[in-house]
Amino acid sequence: MFGYKSKRVSDEVLNHWIASADDFTLSPNEFYEAVEKKLAELKTPGLEISREEYEEGGILSDKRVYLRMIRERMAFDVCAAQFGTRYFFSSRTVYSPATVKLWHIIVVLFFFYAIFYGLDHYFANRMLPVIIDVGLMVTMVLMFRNVGLMGLHDVDAMLLKIPAISPIYERFFRKDTYYRQDTRLMYLDTVPNLVQKLAEDFTGAKGVKLVRQYQVAPILGKLYKPLKPRKDKSKDGSGNVK
Repeated sequence: MFGYKSKRVSDEVLNHWIASADDFTLSPNEFYEAVEKKLAELKTPGLEISREEYEEGGILSDKRVYLRMIRERMAFDVCAAQFGTRYFFSSRTVYSPATVKLWHIIVVLFFFYAIFYGLDHYFANRMLPVIIDVGLMVTMVLMFRNVGLMGLHDVDAMLLKIPAISPIYERFFRKDTYYRQDTRLMYLDTVPNLVQKLAEDFTGAKGVKLVRQYQVAPILGKLYKPLKPRKDKSKDGSGNVK
């Protein structure tokens, strides 16, 4: 999905929180391993997990190791690090929408031209390479449109990893279903909350209070604001049904 480490202009930060603790120390790898273990226990599907190094400033600056979890075009970057005598935990959720660029289109056009050029040397009739090329193009378009309908999840995953083809497939052919929307929200709810809970557990185990300093709410705002469980108004205070 993400063939880069720097943030793109089109990226959307859906959620970001950072919390700190005084007089606390912890190995970042120990925390990252705990996150990975918990995700495995919850059987969270489809996450690609890796450790990434990001510069603190310029190219020659020191680097910090982040835990990165990717699900299609949504990434979770988690950091646990020392800050003097203090310690901080941070979690970012970044969504990178599919963006079709000019070079993507050029690559696809070159692909079909290369096929035409190669076939043109094997057929005396110049129309046959054109027919085959157009037929291949129509076949690919139909396949892109029907991958989701036919339940070809392996083909869908493969297309998402092909450079140039991936953004075109996502932008024009891959339907954003209710299931995909609900799944994104489940990841948005599960991963950041899991990281926060573990941060509280690690600091609490040493009798240190974790203070949340900053938090950026999801970009969807109040539309998806968490709600408290509804109370059953059919019962009175004693638990008896009215």
